[in-house]
Amino acid sequence: LQAPGDKVELKKKVTLLRGISIIIGIIIGAGIFISPKGILKNSGSVGMSLVIWAACGVLSLFGALSYAELGTCIKKSGGHYTYILEAFGPKMAFIRLWVDLIAIRPAGMAVISLAFGRYILEPIFMPCNVPEFAVKLATSIGLTAVMYLNSMSVTWTARIQVLLTFTKLIPIAIIIIPGMIQLFRGETQNFENAFEVDGIQFSGLPLAFYSGMYAYSGWFYLNFVTEEVEHPEKTLPLAICISMTVVTFCYVLTNVAYYTVMTAQELLDSDAVAVTFAEKLYDNFSMVVPVLVSLSCLGSMNGGLFAISRMFYVASREGQLPEILSMIHVRRHTPIPAVIILYPLTILILFLGDIYSLLNFMSFMRWLFIGIAVLGLIYLRFTRPDMERPFKVPLFIPAVFSFTCFFMVFFSLYSDPFNTGIGFIISMTGIPAYYIFIAYDKKPKWILKLSDSINRSLQIIMEVVPSEY
Repeated sequence: LQAPGDKVELKKKVTLLRGISIIIGIIIGAGIFISPKGILKNSGSVGMSLVIWAACGVLSLFGALSYAELGTCIKKSGGHYTYILEAFGPKMAFIRLWVDLIAIRPAGMAVISLAFGRYILEPIFMPCNVPEFAVKLATSIGLTAVMYLNSMSVTWTARIQVLLTFTKLIPIAIIIIPGMIQLFRGETQNFENAFEVDGIQFSGLPLAFYSGMYAYSGWFYLNFVTEEVEHPEKTLPLAICISMTVVTFCYVLTNVAYYTVMTAQELLDSDAVAVTFAEKLYDNFSMVVPVLVSLSCLGSMNGGLFAISRMFYVASREGQLPEILSMIHVRRHTPIPAVIILYPLTILILFLGDIYSLLNFMSFMRWLFIGIAVLGLIYLRFTRPDMERPFKVPLFIPAVFSFTCFFMVFFSLYSDPFNTGIGFIISMTGIPAYYIFIAYDKKPKWILKLSDSINRSLQIIMEVVPSEY
C-alpha cells in the first residue's frame, strides 16, 4: 500500500495562525451567544459576574500556560492522556482514556452537534419550533461532513478551521461594537450598584466559577496535536497566550455589551441572550444570529474532532487501543481510523441517549483529570529535574490551577453527590477494563488470530499503514 520512498507520518502543518484558530475556534462555541446567565444567576450581581468572567479567563490562562510547559517538554500529541501517562503511568492514563472514549467525547460531540443542527434550521422554521427529527437529521449531516473533512485532508481541515474562527468572531464584533457605542453614549444605568453586597450569593460563587471555567474550556486542545505543530517550543506557548488573551477580552466585553442594552433580569429571563440583544438594537438581525451560532458550533466540532482523534492515535501507538487506530492513510496522511472511531457511538447517543445527563455525570471527572495532568507538571519538576524545558512557568501557576480543579471536583461531590457518584462509578469501570484488555497478556490464541484478521481487513479497506514516529 505504501508508495516507495514516501514516509507515512503526520505532517507538521499546524502554523501559529492555525494553532490560534484551533484554540479560539473550539473555546468560542454556542455558550457566549446563548446562555451566559448561569454566571449571573449564581454570582447575584452584574459586577460580580463580570469579575468572575475575567477571573475564569485568568485561571484558564494559568492552566493553558501549564499545558504550554508540558507540551514543550513532552513533545508528543495526546494532551491529558500523554501527560498523565508520562507522570503517573499507564493505569491512570488508561482510566482517563476509557472515560473519554465511552462517554465524555461522544456525548460532548453530540451536544455541540445538536446545537449546530438546531440553530442551522431555526431561520427556516421561524417562528415555529424545529421538529426534533429534523434537528437530528441536520445534526447527523453536519457530523458526517466534519468526519469526512478530517479524514480527507489535514490542510483543508486547518484552513476551514481558520475561516470558521474568523466567522465566529463576526457576531462577537457585532455585539461588542454597538455595545461599546451605547456605553460611551452614557447607557450605564444597568451598571449602577453593580457590586451591591446584598445581591451577591457567596454560596453560589463556586457554581458560577464552574460555569465560567466550562465556558473557557478548550484551551488544552492544541496540546493534542503537538507532533503536527511547526516549532512547538515557540508556537505552542505563543498560540496559547494570544488565544487566551483574545478570548478573555471578547468574553468580558461581550458581557459588558449585553448589560448596556439589557437589565440583569432581562438577561436571566432570556434563553438566547444574543438574540434578545439583537432584537433590542436591530429589527431583523435576530434572523442572522442562529446562522452565525451554527457556524460557531461547526468550528467547535471541526477543531474538537481534529484534536481528539490525535489522542486516540497516540493511545493506540502506546498499545492501549487497537493497533488500527495508530495507522495513517497512505496518500492523505490523515489518521482515518482514529477520526471515525467516535462516529458510531456519537450517532447512537444522538438518537438514543440522554446526552445532557451523561455530560453532568462526566463534567467533574473532566476537571479531575485536567487537575491531575497539571499536578503531573509539579511532580515531574521534582522527579525529572533534568528534563529539557524550553518554556517554564513559576510553580505557583500550576499549583493555583490544580487546586482550583480539585476544589471544583470537591464541590461537585458536595452539591450533586448522585450525578457525581454515577460519573465516578462509570469512570472506575476503567480499572477492570485495564486489567482485561491491557494488563492480561495470556489471551487465547483464537482471540489474537481474530484480532489480527480484523486489523488486516480494516487496514486494506481504509488504505492505512503503520505511521513512522
